[in-house]
Amino acid sequence: MADLNLEERAESTARSLNHFGVFALTSEYWKLSESEQCGLRTDWVRGLAGTAAAVHHYRVFPTETRSDLLVWCALDASDADAPHRFFDAYARTLRPFRRYVQVMDLLWGFTRPSEYSRARSRQEIDPFEARTAPYLVMYPFTKTSEWYLLGREPRQEMMNEHIRIGKQYREIAQLLLYSVGLQDQEFVVVYETSDLPLFSRLVSDLRGTEGRRYTKADTPVHTAVHRSVTDIENLWP
Repeated sequence: MADLNLEERAESTARSLNHFGVFALTSEYWKLSESEQCGLRTDWVRGLAGTAAAVHHYRVFPTETRSDLLVWCALDASDADAPHRFFDAYARTLRPFRRYVQVMDLLWGFTRPSEYSRARSRQEIDPFEARTAPYLVMYPFTKTSEWYLLGREPRQEMMNEHIRIGKQYREIAQLLLYSVGLQDQEFVVVYETSDLPLFSRLVSDLRGTEGRRYTKADTPVHTAVHRSVTDIENLWP
């Protein structure tokens, strides 16, 4: 994706598939020697690199108890067959690792232009860029039935309030994924930040808005720390 010009990058971002896998290391992994563990991590990085245009690695433990690591894969989904090829490659790549790495959660969805904002926000995450923010926070999200039964105007007013508050936190970037009818949730919300207390304040502010009344579910939350693939020793906990 590095050779795409800005217009092409914006177009591909508007129709990308983003897939997040959350994993836990099994007891079989901890039985391996340190050199075997390092070799497994190296093979993991090399294998996943071939599944998508961009692959980003994160450590989850010790931010939660059930999981250890997270992998974010992004690909251009303008071709209707692209998801099929990715899912097939992803499953084949993970097959040799399933003894050592247990899948704890899989969240995915597609990007598309917002129906509540015509202009693309400068705070919108480009999934194909190299990650620079140290923290990733993501969660599934579902609206209530009452939200969809509201007219266009009241929904737009509530979203305007949501957008206004978000713009006050320019240090925090966001990516909204649509997964309606594809997974249990309707959306996957992704944030990048370098300041976790500031992000927590943003969430508190958003929960005081009128639109919060129409939130059906927005858990579980995964908070992860970005890891460079060049640091294989510290890639996993």
